[in-house]
Amino acid sequence: MLNEIRKDAEERMQKSVAALKNELSKIRTGRAHPSLLEHVTVDYYGTEVPLNQAANINSEDARTLSVVPFDKSMVQKIEKAIMTSDLGLNPATSGANIRVPLPALNEERRAELAKVVHSEGENAKIAIRNIRRDANHQLKEYEKEKELTEDDLRRGEGQVQELTDKYVAQVDEAVAAKERELMEI
Repeated sequence: MLNEIRKDAEERMQKSVAALKNELSKIRTGRAHPSLLEHVTVDYYGTEVPLNQAANINSEDARTLSVVPFDKSMVQKIEKAIMTSDLGLNPATSGANIRVPLPALNEERRAELAKVVHSEGENAKIAIRNIRRDANHQLKEYEKEKELTEDDLRRGEGQVQELTDKYVAQVDEAVAAKERELMEI
């Protein structure tokens, strides 16, 4: 019973950290990376699909992404999808190849992005603390029903707290790494 609660809490905390890392990967740092365009969707013959299912996305250099559609008739639709995305990018088309230059980030924009990174980290910590609260609540319910002793309850709460500390530290690491990446010029 203790192990089941701990295992469930740990799985949920791992998912929270993974979700944070996914969100942080979408924040643009000025360095060209194919994952920047992953959440952009394009109308592919009447169906909205992620851009990486309609084209090859590669980084040409540190500031330029190259998008090569699988179907040459999709060039205009892909270009429009990139322009209308929330990334603020202006693609340039040359034949079937779409080049997406990434503008350099100014100091003001870097500070804004750092605030976004902090808030994402805070949201992940809140999620982890909520998981801790749920696990502790389950433990107390089992103790009330006399399925756990008081010692088992304390031991279980201690284990859940250790997990919480471990995953909060991982969130802090991810946020700090993203901030360092943002502040690099």
